[in-house]
Amino acid sequence: MRSAPFAGALFLLVVSSAHADTIVLKNGRRIIASSVTEDGDHVRYETPAGQMSIPKSIVARIDRDNLGYSAAGAAANSPPPVSAPQIDPLRGTEDISRLVVHDDSIDFAYVAQLEAAARSGGSPAADKAAAAHYVAAQFLVGKGDTSSAIDHYRQALSFAPDSVPLLLNLAVLYLRQSEFTTALDPLDRAQRLSPDSADVAKLMGWAYYGANKMDQAVAEWKRAEKSHPDADVEHALQKAERDKAEEESYREGETAHFALKYNGDATPDLARGILHVLEDDFRDLESQLDYTPPEPIGVILYTEQSFADITRAPSWAGAINDGRIRIPVQGLTSVTPDLARVLKHELTHSFIGQKSHNRAPTWLQEGTAQYMEGRRSAESAGALLNAASQGGVPTLASLEGSWLGLSGNSAAIAYAWSLAAVESIIQTGGVGDISRLLDALATAPNTESALRDSLHTDYADLQQQTITLLRHEDLR
Repeated sequence: MRSAPFAGALFLLVVSSAHADTIVLKNGRRIIASSVTEDGDHVRYETPAGQMSIPKSIVARIDRDNLGYSAAGAAANSPPPVSAPQIDPLRGTEDISRLVVHDDSIDFAYVAQLEAAARSGGSPAADKAAAAHYVAAQFLVGKGDTSSAIDHYRQALSFAPDSVPLLLNLAVLYLRQSEFTTALDPLDRAQRLSPDSADVAKLMGWAYYGANKMDQAVAEWKRAEKSHPDADVEHALQKAERDKAEEESYREGETAHFALKYNGDATPDLARGILHVLEDDFRDLESQLDYTPPEPIGVILYTEQSFADITRAPSWAGAINDGRIRIPVQGLTSVTPDLARVLKHELTHSFIGQKSHNRAPTWLQEGTAQYMEGRRSAESAGALLNAASQGGVPTLASLEGSWLGLSGNSAAIAYAWSLAAVESIIQTGGVGDISRLLDALATAPNTESALRDSLHTDYADLQQQTITLLRHEDLR
């Protein structure tokens, strides 16, 4: 099939998968409509009541597919709210580290000897056993085996229960796995032992922020700033304070897997409907991706203006996921098909981010989120092929990082190309291949290593596989 010209391809990529556009009038009013076209001095559009027309002179702009594209390309895959502090290692580890780890493995027999000596000896022997487990844990962290590292930290704490460095290192691993409530246990103990520690307060703020407890997060980060000013904490505190101020008057709703807050302009029926849809989506994603997020996921429903003020997302973003799902719902009274699509898309980001320990590249995040919401590449295949033939599509490697700086057209190409890449993976090995890739990403040094380990492919082969898929779709 003949491809569209290059300019036409860009247009198709922007609008072909759109379900609804937003006509923004100069007086601030917004009209959600489909099939929006400009015809001379008028803008024509479809509504449930039929075709309508308004003068172009009263239109400020037309936002294409306002509820479609998500800004999670940067947000869901962004670093945590604060970085982990530099935590001093236990004393004495240098003396035994080479005995605990050698030949690229842990000497469990030697560790067992130290444990036996600790049980029959005094404090020096216990300190040595704790140090051995610390060394083993650090080695496993470097290998990406977080679960085993956590086990060693817990064993180390059985010999040195009052070690603040061990408690903080354990908490950091829980936080990186999005187990925020679990992280609070070692952090509470650490705070009792070291009540003025800025590091403890910094990590407690992270735990409370992840658990959607803004008041406590703000309090802890203020405590950290007072004890030891830190630009990292200051930035996180400013963001948390904006959230706290905005949400103070919000209503709340809760289910087994979600903590919802919504602006008073949203109706309780809409909030209940959103939670019902999200619970259905949760069960579906849990099955398809073989993963269950350990903590309730925060969902915030905004007015259009509040969404823009709080998220500061680009104009083409209709929702954002930065660990919390943030969606503007102004004017809606029930869950429309478009909103249902957005909810599934954003929830997929939460699953992917947590399952991969926030190491999934943006193209995989966005491609999978689009696939799960129901988008497919058939309509954009010809335009993508034409763009690819002229060198107009980016490499997947270049789409690993943030997309927030992309223009509308560049974002449209990035989304379409990423969807095609994910579709090609699923067509070859099923959704199970996506799940395996996400598991590999949690421990692999980079994306290409994860591709090789889980799917026995690399970027070059995946790009070609994607082109093959598009050619097949274009000939249908």
